Amino acid sequence: MLDVRKIRLILELRESGINDPKVLSAIEKIPREDFIPENFRNQAYENIALPIGDNQTISQPFVVAKMTQILNVNNTHKILEIGTGSGYQCSVLALLSRRVYTIERIKNLKLNAEKIFSKLKITNIVTKYADGNLGWKEQIPFDRIIFTAATSKISNHIFMHIKEGGIIVSPMIKKNKQILVKFTKLDNQIIHEEFDDVLFVPNLDNVE
Repeated sequence: MLDVRKIRLILELRESGINDPKVLSAIEKIPREDFIPENFRNQAYENIALPIGDNQTISQPFVVAKMTQILNVNNTHKILEIGTGSGYQCSVLALLSRRVYTIERIKNLKLNAEKIFSKLKITNIVTKYADGNLGWKEQIPFDRIIFTAATSKISNHIFMHIKEGGIIVSPMIKKNKQILVKFTKLDNQIIHEEFDDVLFVPNLDNVE
């Protein structure tokens, strides 16, 4: 039986503009409480970010759903996620794609996420303990790339990871605020489109 709190969250996401039924279904299927420390689990289906340790957070469900919707994923896609974090965003993407390659530079977070993937029997996620800003050159090219921490600049090196027609979604730091940005590679040009203001922990390369 579906949790009443989860039903309420799905309705709230719909009202906020999340209209892709595949995205809503993935949010419904993935148990967010499994990615949250026990003392915060009663808030798992509130539309808020929550701490997960190591000065990191699990993003609010709206932002996870919005980024997933903007990525426009299908079940043939190979995705690179830069910043595994709790593993929640990765798990949502895994339900919608062929395979997700996810990189985390905080070892404790990577290990915790791997335990949750195993518990949930999600088998199409490949993890790596490394600096995600360097990408995953052995697996180039990717159909989609997602950053789960705010960055001031995406390197040309990362743009070279993406296929023609591919999409990158990232929170970008611009003039002391963060904006969700979609980059699309068309005819070897990068087209960008801006969406909502967001609030993410900064990418470690952007921390003074």
